[in-house]
Amino acid sequence: MKASRRDFIQSLGLGSASLSLGQYNSYSKDSKAVSLDDQQLFVGDNIAVANTQYGKVRGYILRGIHTFLGIPYGADTSGSNRFMPPQKPNPWTETRPAVWWGNTAPQIMDNRYANQYASFVDHWNYDDVSEDCLRINVWTPTLDQKKRPVILWLHGGGYTNGNAVEQDGYHGENLSRFGDVVFCSINHRLGALGYSQLSAAGGHPASGNVGNLDMVASLEWIRDNISNFGGDPGNVTIIGQSGGGSKVTTLMNMPSAKGLFHKAVALSGSSLSGTNKEFAEKVGLKIMEEAGLKPGDIKGLQKLTWREYIDIANKATAKMGDEAKRMNIARAGFSPVGDGQYLAAGEFFKDSTHFSADIPLLINTTFHEQSPSRTDASLEKINLTGVKEKLKSRFADQTDKIVDAYAQNFPEAKPVEIWALINSNRKNAIAAANVKAGQKKAPVYVSWFGWQPPLFDSRMRAFHCDDICFWFYNTDLMLTHTGGGKRPRALSEKMAKSFLNFARTGNPNGGGLPNWKPYTAEKGETMVLNDQSMLALDPDREARQSLG
Repeated sequence: MKASRRDFIQSLGLGSASLSLGQYNSYSKDSKAVSLDDQQLFVGDNIAVANTQYGKVRGYILRGIHTFLGIPYGADTSGSNRFMPPQKPNPWTETRPAVWWGNTAPQIMDNRYANQYASFVDHWNYDDVSEDCLRINVWTPTLDQKKRPVILWLHGGGYTNGNAVEQDGYHGENLSRFGDVVFCSINHRLGALGYSQLSAAGGHPASGNVGNLDMVASLEWIRDNISNFGGDPGNVTIIGQSGGGSKVTTLMNMPSAKGLFHKAVALSGSSLSGTNKEFAEKVGLKIMEEAGLKPGDIKGLQKLTWREYIDIANKATAKMGDEAKRMNIARAGFSPVGDGQYLAAGEFFKDSTHFSADIPLLINTTFHEQSPSRTDASLEKINLTGVKEKLKSRFADQTDKIVDAYAQNFPEAKPVEIWALINSNRKNAIAAANVKAGQKKAPVYVSWFGWQPPLFDSRMRAFHCDDICFWFYNTDLMLTHTGGGKRPRALSEKMAKSFLNFARTGNPNGGGLPNWKPYTAEKGETMVLNDQSMLALDPDREARQSLG
């Protein structure tokens, strides 16, 4: 399985470049066109060699873009470095190859590809799994002293899964070329290895936040090294989707991240607080108990294999279910801890004097983050009564009110689309926008992605993850999300230009979308992204208010 998977990944690595040629040639009106008969790939001893503070790295040039993969920004996190803040990587003397992705952070890979349709649509790309996973990838037009905007991509996966290149739509080549920017992506610690709060059990005070501290370390690497790649460390934008969107908002509330980035984009995910510290500490003690170790024996945990530790930690968390209910903890998994030291305690964005107040924020969600009929065609025929039955276990006696409110707000939507809109409601995104806008300093921009691909008999709708490739100019590369061609490309051009303008200036206007006004809680200014985009005023207010 592993060998065949590697073959597949390789076919989508350099091989995936062939999928983007149409997009490259379409977007090449701002740069010199490349003929299919010209050499596309350049790699050799003296090609694409860049300096870092730890040693030289050698990448390759693909269709004019200098590409560097798997550069260490931190040391191996195994052994005595497990549960500890990230350490600097060991310097090297020989020029280090940087032509292949770095290791994926430890996570449970069992049955990852069991769902054929999900594997087809997202065709998850994973390489070897290892605690030596602190790696950064860089795409840049050239190695000069020009100060280009820098973009750092933070992958999704809910703090538990994922990596920097799990989808082809994460690749930075097309955006780097079209926007003349430096695009970076990283792997970092996840799950129990990144977010076990072991301070009450004798561990380091930072143990519950080391996964986020890895991200801070990558931003420090950018600060110290990106000028060698033609980037401007004084103009860095962080962007993430799903769990990555939450990473964006938590980084905005980490003291150690102050000054390391200047704009932020949260796609289909955000957080307004960290995990409860008291509960996280109790989970840490339960982990010691489950491992058969006494509090203080952190070395005992460090000697376990990563898989053994994750299994023990997950068992400990499962046994804390009753305590989570008692403490009113909605999500009891491993995620950043609001300890008041490494991550702000309490609600984020409340303080107008906090450094986050000066950072422009763009928030986007999709219409149908969760569409029930994507894998079940029979649900296309469901009626509103059936939708109410399906949602009764979740909303109890409020079900009828909620479904009726959404049906009234969206009279042209099919019942299954009403169901999807309720599942995918913007309540959390708007809550984040409201509190951030309440700081009354840097602007907040809000968008709502409604474009639907003509795939799976049009049942995919505007689904979770689909917008990523539009922001990054990768609609012809991520064919299983878009189908490819002129229609998605036209919207992608506008969205990518708007994103690039935001990365340059903190203002997305000028990219071809309608005039995009900053969000206010009073009017709810929202850019609806579709074949025909428009600025709407809180288009789902009445429906959303029914949720309480």
